[in-house]
Amino acid sequence: MSESKKFSFALGCDHAGLKYKEAIKIDLLAAGHEVKDFGTFSEESVDYPDFVRPAAEAVGRGLADLGVVLGGSGNGEAMAANKVKGIRCALCWSEETARLAKQHNDANMLSLGERQITEELAVKIVREWINATFEGGRHARRISMIEKTTSHQ
Repeated sequence: MSESKKFSFALGCDHAGLKYKEAIKIDLLAAGHEVKDFGTFSEESVDYPDFVRPAAEAVGRGLADLGVVLGGSGNGEAMAANKVKGIRCALCWSEETARLAKQHNDANMLSLGERQITEELAVKIVREWINATFEGGRHARRISMIEKTTSHQ
């Protein structure tokens, strides 16, 4: 990772995302970032909302700068995170989708599917996202439109 700004991260996963969560956590800590790990901590079957929602709430409340959630496909985790006010969680499967999620959507969370990509790619996706910069302009207007039309529980 580059010598860019250091962030605090909220991590959450279910049993199907545990291995990659641990690899991402090691990489983030090695780069000097702070990590708040909301679990899970074993491969025992669990319900992802129990771990994803607290991670998303930490980001939504400003207790963490950014968040990464993981599962088998990443779909349910993205959906659960996006129910939290202020969260823009992007399901990413490539470095390009991660970069664009930050540049165009100012994504403050990523969702990754452990059964969909390699561990090496997962780490690269997170790095690319961290190092990308929101472009603002027309994209800021669109984010504002999303926030106005989205109802959160």
